[in-house]
Amino acid sequence: MVIKSVNLEIVCGVTSKLPATELCEVAFAGKSNVGKSSLINALMNRKSYARTSAQPGKTQTINFYNINEEIYFVDLPGYGYAKASKTEVAKWGQMIERYLKTSRQLKCVFLLVDIRHEPGNNDRLMYDWVVANGFTPVIIATKLDKINRSQTARQIKTIREGLGCGDAKIIPFSATTKQGREEIYEIIDKILEDTV
Repeated sequence: MVIKSVNLEIVCGVTSKLPATELCEVAFAGKSNVGKSSLINALMNRKSYARTSAQPGKTQTINFYNINEEIYFVDLPGYGYAKASKTEVAKWGQMIERYLKTSRQLKCVFLLVDIRHEPGNNDRLMYDWVVANGFTPVIIATKLDKINRSQTARQIKTIREGLGCGDAKIIPFSATTKQGREEIYEIIDKILEDTV
């Protein structure tokens, strides 16, 4: 995949009507501080186009990035943010669920989990949600550069067992070294081929 153009085209808040887009979509879901914006920026080849923040929970909207006029990268609100009120959290949850249920163009959900930790309740819940809505999520194990290479296989096993995701694809990824980016591009390229 060669990124020629990137445009943040649609931003949906809690009360917004979700768009009926013409292009296929891939969505990115994950906890507030899992490195979702960093991953999206790395995929888009942009330093800080998707807003990264030292303050987790900043993405409170669904952001549609038009890539090359052929696909949308859809950035879903981060979940599990401790400082958000229960009402806010419930609203984000409903928003994500509404998107998963109603998008006609959604082809793949990338679920991000931190490779350093065992998946938490929110991660398992999100995984189950995505599956319940008819998708097999691709798991992106972020922050690969924060662990020793020798720990990778063990941490992936921990994620696999923690999510109960069987033989789902797990891609270790580092926003710093860009390791894992080509594998993600391959999945997206295959989606584009299949939708032609």
